Amino acid sequence: MRRTERYRSKGDANSLWHIYRTVSIWKVAKNFIVIQIARYTPFVSWKNVFYRVFLRMKVGKQTAFALMVVPDVMFPERITVGDNSIIGFNTTILAHEYLIDEYRIGDVEIGNNVLIGANTTILPGIKIGDGAIVSAASLVNRDIPAGSFAGGNPVRIIYSADEMKVRAAKEANE
Repeated sequence: MRRTERYRSKGDANSLWHIYRTVSIWKVAKNFIVIQIARYTPFVSWKNVFYRVFLRMKVGKQTAFALMVVPDVMFPERITVGDNSIIGFNTTILAHEYLIDEYRIGDVEIGNNVLIGANTTILPGIKIGDGAIVSAASLVNRDIPAGSFAGGNPVRIIYSADEMKVRAAKEANE
């Protein structure tokens, strides 16, 4: 189950229609500019500085955001990425979602030594455990346990952490 805070929309329109009641337009504009600069910046270390300083994301040491990654533009401070993780090309990390009758906000926690494949979307309220691997083009709509290999749309566990250890041992013996 995703861990999100749920807020009913007020008024006669959908929740996105009232977006600037939930977040400042100036915050969104600033975040948008920072994210666009970081998306095209070829220097991984600079991206981490942009995300830490201007977006208040928690980004671990030696973490690498590939070209075109899109962190949440409204609530980037709710995203945590551990040490030595890789976030693949064109991945989107959402900490919010606007629905017809409500909007939801949730923390996204990505552990240490995690690999997220290209073109993946991570929904709000998700935790991806240390050492997990998420294959490219996945929709992460549930937690991924530490050390496991997951993928698909919607995501499912392909190999558990124990199965991954057995596979690694077999490959080492070959």
